[in-house]
This record gives sequence, structure tokens and C-alpha cells, in this order.
Amino acid sequence: MTDANESSSGLPSARDPQWERSVLEKLVLATLAEQRATRRWRIFFRLATLAVVVWAVSAGIRNAHMPTTLESPTTEHTALVTIEGEIDSNGRNSADRLIEALDDAFDNKFAKGVIVMINSPGGSPVQAGMVADEIKRLRGLHPDKPVHVVVQEMCASGGYYIAVAAQNIYVDKASLVGSIGVIMDSFGAVELLKKLGVERRVYTAGANKDFLDPFAPVNDVQRAHIQSILDTVHQQFIGVVREGRGNRLKETPEMFSGLVWNGAQAVELGLADGYGTVNSVAREVFKAEDVIDYTVQESPFDRITKRLGAEMGTAIGQVLARTSAGSGLSWR
Repeated sequence: MTDANESSSGLPSARDPQWERSVLEKLVLATLAEQRATRRWRIFFRLATLAVVVWAVSAGIRNAHMPTTLESPTTEHTALVTIEGEIDSNGRNSADRLIEALDDAFDNKFAKGVIVMINSPGGSPVQAGMVADEIKRLRGLHPDKPVHVVVQEMCASGGYYIAVAAQNIYVDKASLVGSIGVIMDSFGAVELLKKLGVERRVYTAGANKDFLDPFAPVNDVQRAHIQSILDTVHQQFIGVVREGRGNRLKETPEMFSGLVWNGAQAVELGLADGYGTVNSVAREVFKAEDVIDYTVQESPFDRITKRLGAEMGTAIGQVLARTSAGSGLSWR
């Protein structure tokens, strides 16, 4: 049956005193919905076109301007490898990148010495350990080529782990040095869930598979296990420092507690050898003022295209999510 105030077409009947307003509202809503859908698809296609253009330009620039081989310096110089920022497996301070740079620096017969410039709060003990081991290996292969560390603002934790693999460590009086310790942090939200009336449901096969779950009470057995791991890694760190610094180290009860010291204190404690900069070490220690940076760098264009790609992916995802919402789908 058709309502008395509605025609068979689904539109309000002319006998309805509000029929004009009702029809107008439906037309306006339909027009707005169509405009929104059209605008979303227009944004999507523009972003897709931009992606193709960026890719094409990137490929063209690389093919036109990037040499197939890098020329090694052929005059006496000081080789520089820079570690700036956190040490991790994916960034510019990954072990792969740093080892590649170190290998190139040591292999060049015109490099009178190698400076590792460090400005880092630390990071992955695995990545730091790999770099430190490579420095030791290269020192054995090239006994006549010295390698020194120059510290800028900070050389802490994993950064210092790498530094002690070198022959000497030079600092500024105000540099921060040390943090010989290991940390694993998390949080606990058990009481918060109780207050919110939320029940945590997790299913495991293996008694400790929910190890370090922040929504579960602390398990004394698991706590003891993780503490044993941290203690073991800490002792490894201490052993590396003692091996690298030798009898220069003036140990105190606080030295391996995780504290940091300024450069002047670090020299007094034997954590560092003296004051210096990249230029002063190159000039006065290596007698080779020409400093050449061997650090593996991302080109500015690579950084731009990476950022564009990430932003474009986010934007396209938002467009698709909004477009699909009209059909009852939702991305979360």
C-alpha cells in the first residue's frame, strides 16, 4: 500500500503541505553525497598521478646523474665516519651502513687514519656490538692505520660501546659520556583496566608466551628471567669497556651504574683520553687536514620521495576509507 501522503514513485504527494520542502531536502542531500564522492575520487586520481610522476622523475635523475662507481680519494686525507642519532637496524646508523663506510675508509691506502665521530644516546646493543666488532677486526687487518673517536654532544650507552673499540676517545669538556648500563622498559595497566571495567582476554600455548604483557600482573619468575638477561648483557658491556680502555680506566663503584659524566670528568676517570675535534685530530694527530666523509648517506631526493610516498599512502588510505564507508565498509 502507498501512504496517502506519498506517491507511488516514493516522492511526497502533492497533497502533503510539506512536500516541496521534503523534495528539496532529498535533492540537496543527494547532490552533496555525489559531490563528496566525486571529490574523493578526484583526490585519489591526483595522488596516483603524482606518484607516477615522482617515480618517473626519480628514475630519470638517478639514471642521468648517479655514477655507476664511486671514485676513491687519491690524495692523503683523514677518513671520517659519522654516527649521529639513535643506533638501530633500519636507520642511517644501522650496522650495515656503518660497516660499509668503515670498510671503505680502512681500505683506502691514502687515508692516514680514521675518525669515528659520535653524537648518539645509544640504541640497539646488537647493532652497536656488530660495529664495535668490525672496528676491532679492521684494526687487526690494518695495524698501521689508527682509528680514533671524536665525541660531540653525547656518546652514551651503545655509542660508548662502539667508542671503546677505537684506540683513543676525544671529547669536549661539556660532552656527555658513559651510561654503561642496560635498560628494558614497559608499563603496567592492570589496575586501570579494573577501574574501567575492562577484562583482558589472552590465550597462549606456553606458560610464558604472554611474557611482559602490560595488561597482566607481574610474574616473579618472568621478572627474574628478564633481570638475568639484563645482567648478562650488562656484564658483556662492562667487559668490552675494560678490554678497550685497559689500565687507563680508573674504576669507581658508580662507573658501571648507568650514570653519565661530562667530558672533563670522563678524561679524569679514563673513559676518554683528551680533548679534541674532528679537525684538530685530523690536523694534529693524523697530520692530514683534508677530511673526507665516508659515511653512507641517503640523497636528499631519496628522503623527499620516501616522505612523499608515506604521506601519499596515508592520504590514499583515508580517501579509500571514506569512499568505502558509503557502502557499509570501514577500514580501522
